Amino acid sequence: NGGDGSLHLTEAFGMRGAFNHNWDAYWSSSLYGSYSAVRHDDAAKAFICANYTTPAKAVSVDYVCNPDFNVSQLGLLTRWTPVKNLTFSAEVQWFHLDQKFQGTAVLGPAAPKPTARYEFRDQDTFHLQVRVQRNF
Repeated sequence: NGGDGSLHLTEAFGMRGAFNHNWDAYWSSSLYGSYSAVRHDDAAKAFICANYTTPAKAVSVDYVCNPDFNVSQLGLLTRWTPVKNLTFSAEVQWFHLDQKFQGTAVLGPAAPKPTARYEFRDQDTFHLQVRVQRNF
C-alpha cells in the first residue's frame, strides 16, 4: 500500500546453504548460512516513513527513514551419537540485522521496553544451544 491507490510490492530475495560432514560413525558437523534482503519501492518507503515519522516520535536531526534491511546468519552444529538413537549436539549461531534507519527517535511503550529515545543501528545476536535427544 503506497497511499496512492496502487499496489506496491516489496521485493525480497534470499539464499541459503549448508554442508554436512560425517567425521566417523559417531561424529558429524554441519556448517550453514543464509542471507536475505528486503527492498521497498519509493512510493512504499514514502508511505511507511510518513506514518512512522510523526512529531510524537521526536526524531533526531540525523534521522534517515529507510525500511529496507538485510538479515544474515552463520552457524555450526556438531553432533555425537555414542549409541543408536541417542544424540548429543552443540550449536553456535551468529545472526546479523543490517537495517537502514539512522539516527534516534522516541518510541512508545512496547513490552518489555519503556518509552525512551532509541538509537537505530545494526544488531548482532549470538546463540548457543546444547541438546540431548533420545529416540524410542
